[in-house]
Amino acid sequence: MSSTPDPGLSSGEEAALVVASLVIIAIKIVIVVVVCHKRAKRQSESAAPDSRFLTLTMDKFLRDMARENPIRFTSQQLRIATDNFTNLLGSGGFGAVYKGLFSNGTTVAVKVLYGYSDKKIEEQFMAEVSTIGRVHHFNLVRLYGFCFERNLRALVYEYMSNGSLDKLLYRENENKSIGLQRLHEIAVGTARGIAYLHEECQQRIIHYDIKPGNILLDANFHPKVADFGLAKLSNRENTHVTMTGGRGTPGYAAPELWMPFPITHKCDVYSFGMLLFEIAGRRRNLDISLPESQEWFPRWVWKKFECGELGDLMIMCGIEEKDRETAERMFKVALLCVQHKPQLRPVMSIVVKMLEGAVEIPAPSNPFPHMMFAIPCPALPGRATQTSGFDDSDSSQLPYSSYIRGTPIMRKYEIEIAST
Repeated sequence: MSSTPDPGLSSGEEAALVVASLVIIAIKIVIVVVVCHKRAKRQSESAAPDSRFLTLTMDKFLRDMARENPIRFTSQQLRIATDNFTNLLGSGGFGAVYKGLFSNGTTVAVKVLYGYSDKKIEEQFMAEVSTIGRVHHFNLVRLYGFCFERNLRALVYEYMSNGSLDKLLYRENENKSIGLQRLHEIAVGTARGIAYLHEECQQRIIHYDIKPGNILLDANFHPKVADFGLAKLSNRENTHVTMTGGRGTPGYAAPELWMPFPITHKCDVYSFGMLLFEIAGRRRNLDISLPESQEWFPRWVWKKFECGELGDLMIMCGIEEKDRETAERMFKVALLCVQHKPQLRPVMSIVVKMLEGAVEIPAPSNPFPHMMFAIPCPALPGRATQTSGFDDSDSSQLPYSSYIRGTPIMRKYEIEIAST
């Protein structure tokens, strides 16, 4: 608009024209402000969940984790990466895992959480992100990030192309192609990952659910400990962790996990021992299709060791002569790890050294003294009758009292956890 007055207009008409121009400009400014405000509001709402959806605890947790390494993804990003969750890798009580691919070429595993209550989902979410999200080790699965929105609670992990260890061990036609030396490397790598959690993190991390299904294998069969939904951080000053209710998987969980007593990190050592039996034997610990004496593999291993007949056991397990020394080392370490008393179990850093042959393995004592029907084997000349304890400041004896039922597998064999 020209600032020079039109000589054909009166002063009143000129003033009206100026006012109209100013009103039009003001309306345009208001429209721009409103549009920008709405756009910013929509972006804010898409980037962060409804504040009413988040509990105060979760809101604080997510803000704290934003300062850590894991990336916060949106539900839209994960739906695009997983092709709307079409490629299912597996599922369980925790949720479902889908394969995904980001635009930069990174393949991921997206674990979508679900459960019977929002509280349980929040607990698992916080347990996994606050533990594995803060640590980095070659033998721990890497957490890339997470999503926590009203319509999607998910964790984004590195993709492990060879799946979980249980699929490798229990497939009859496939596990024979994996030599014992490779299985030994898997056992050592798993032990290193657990040792890092226990002994090298700023806060000790107790996993509580070490089992074949939670050990993942990458393209080169390197093992990585995964699934930290039950994990718990523990200050090193606290020698015990008080828990309410059982935790872990029957058959792998230490006896003390099913009793109302303080827990130490030695429960993970017990679980690793049960895992090690299955790795060395390439079979499930419990197999009711076998003769009764062989049904529960750990007890069968102990009886053969006690009677000096590990060689016969290895033949039955299909272990070649060249692998006998390695297999014997694995069986002896497993027997030490599953000792009934937590203070008799070694710490994981010692487990690694024993498996590698860097330290001598003491003769294990009977880890199943509570098995009421055990038949002793005649003592062999020169056999050790005592074993060194692996006591440390965190492994004081648990106050077992009376007779308490053990895990379901123990109940099958009428095992009682007796007063010591």
